[in-house]
Amino acid sequence: MELTLRLITRDNWEEAIQLKVKEKQKDFIASNLYSIAEVQFLDQFIACGIYEGDQMVGFTMFGVDPDDGNYWIFRLMIDEKHQGKGYGYAAVKLVIEEIKRRNTAQIPLVMIGYDMENGGARAVYKKAGFLETEIAPWGEQLAAYTLKAEVH
Repeated sequence: MELTLRLITRDNWEEAIQLKVKEKQKDFIASNLYSIAEVQFLDQFIACGIYEGDQMVGFTMFGVDPDDGNYWIFRLMIDEKHQGKGYGYAAVKLVIEEIKRRNTAQIPLVMIGYDMENGGARAVYKKAGFLETEIAPWGEQLAAYTLKAEVH
């Protein structure tokens, strides 16, 4: 499995909005259409398709939140047809690597928030190295991944 990230553009946004999570997961994440609209107003965020080869299998949106100065993964989803193949974990690791590549300001944390009933997300983020911190005012479980400072 070789996943890659590609920016959402006029060439692939319609493909991204066709991706869907399982019915029982729909309350856990905003639609990709909403996320593509939202990212237009978030200066330091990008939206990407998660690809295996030329097939988009998922979607993510991440960037620096001006409220706390940390990186945040606001969205990460794998299409229902591609779940259970290890893409979720691989995608989280891929996004972390992309954040490390972009992190010229040496921001120390990547944050994520997820519904406490979303056991799948909790397991994937824990496996990827996120540590749960607190419950956000909006009710989600927050978790942090500490970016290692590069030694030169």
